[in-house]
Amino acid sequence: MSISTALNSAMSGLTAASRASAIVSENLANAMTPGYARRSLVLSSNAQTGPGVQAVGIQRHSDPGILANRRMADAEYGMASTLAGFHTRFESLVGTATDEGSISARLAEFESSLIAAASRPDSEQRLEMVAVRAGDLAQSISDAAEGVRSMRTQADHAIGAQVDQLNQALSNVQELNTRITATSSGGGSTAALLDQRQMLIDEINAIVPVNVVERDHGQIALYTNGGAVLLDGPAATLSFSVTPYVVPEMNVDTGTLSGLQINGVSVRTGSQNGVMQGGTLAAEFQIRDELAVAAQADLDVVARDLIERFETASLDTTVATGDPGLFTDGGSAFDVTQEVGLAGRLKLNSLVDPAQGGESWRLRAGLGATDPGEQGDAQLLQAFEQILGDLRTVSSTGLGTGQMTAAGLGSSLQSRAGQNRNLSDQSLSFASASKFELTQIELAQGVDTDAELQALMVIEQAYAANARVIEAADDMMQTLLRL
Repeated sequence: MSISTALNSAMSGLTAASRASAIVSENLANAMTPGYARRSLVLSSNAQTGPGVQAVGIQRHSDPGILANRRMADAEYGMASTLAGFHTRFESLVGTATDEGSISARLAEFESSLIAAASRPDSEQRLEMVAVRAGDLAQSISDAAEGVRSMRTQADHAIGAQVDQLNQALSNVQELNTRITATSSGGGSTAALLDQRQMLIDEINAIVPVNVVERDHGQIALYTNGGAVLLDGPAATLSFSVTPYVVPEMNVDTGTLSGLQINGVSVRTGSQNGVMQGGTLAAEFQIRDELAVAAQADLDVVARDLIERFETASLDTTVATGDPGLFTDGGSAFDVTQEVGLAGRLKLNSLVDPAQGGESWRLRAGLGATDPGEQGDAQLLQAFEQILGDLRTVSSTGLGTGQMTAAGLGSSLQSRAGQNRNLSDQSLSFASASKFELTQIELAQGVDTDAELQALMVIEQAYAANARVIEAADDMMQTLLRL
């Protein structure tokens, strides 16, 4: 080997060592950076064009299989967390067995107040307590219905925000596709751009799980699990109109609530056949269009049962046919065609409510009575207490089949809310564990600081050895010059 060959080889080695040390330092600096994938310098012999070594590129280490599994776990966790939040909130609205303000507890207090008043029908204080307890019961059901309505509105607004976020992220991925192609064609490193694109895909995937398909020249396409095209060349445009105030009667079928469109075409958003299955967007649609609707229906069933019990013919002979009973639909009698949203309109009859200008003695004498009547007459109070304990067929199978008492129906509502919350918590726990484990597996494929420091020591030794070769070649040249 000539001295010049040795110098050229050593210089290429120094250059390669310098670039390798720069890459190792970048790995160490980004060891805690989300979305960063470890890099390594790819070297090859320079034998064909001359002596030494040459850097042929920078390899970005990312396992597609692990990445896909981790993304799926992220999407499942996001959906499970959103649904668990709804079920937890609804259970708090209905109340638990230990909650003194639960619907079941309010119903029990109302029944107890009727028993106490029947034992002393002449006591104005006890009659007023019946009115208070009845009003508390109606208010607790109405408050729960308002909470459900509020959650539907929040879900609708969350859908709008996530659609805007998706549109922006898809546009950014399209732009990065173009930049990656241009940079790659010019021979530049695309590792940083790939990191940025991966983080955007993670953001999209949390909202809607996506399948990543590699295209030519470093570009990618994105498809949902349901088959919708989000990006393949140009990015898709998602459309959704937010409804400022959602009421129980609104739904997608009647056009009173907005559906989702992709490039102007309406797509399915149901939990069973939706094209955006999984992720937080599907969860919000499920809350708005299915879960909250079912919860409202359950509350409406309880409200209807309560109203119809006290509208029973011959229960109160002072009430004319078609007039409201003790509990009303916003002050009116119940209309079977207006059951949707009934729970939110449930009110105590103003005739017996002192807070609304009524007289509590009507609970003893009758809602349509013109005078207090016999103060010792407890027949109507006893009839009210008995009607609560009568077995009646529930107007909906959502809370069970067969006949139930008012207390039994309240317990069924409470039990169903608790069971749904428990099941959602189990799903969330499983999704959380899966997300954690797959994240740890992905991190194990990332930057290992110990391994990087060991590599840095090897690079340092190689750099020193190549420098020593240059030094030896210089000594030989100096020796020749002295001859």
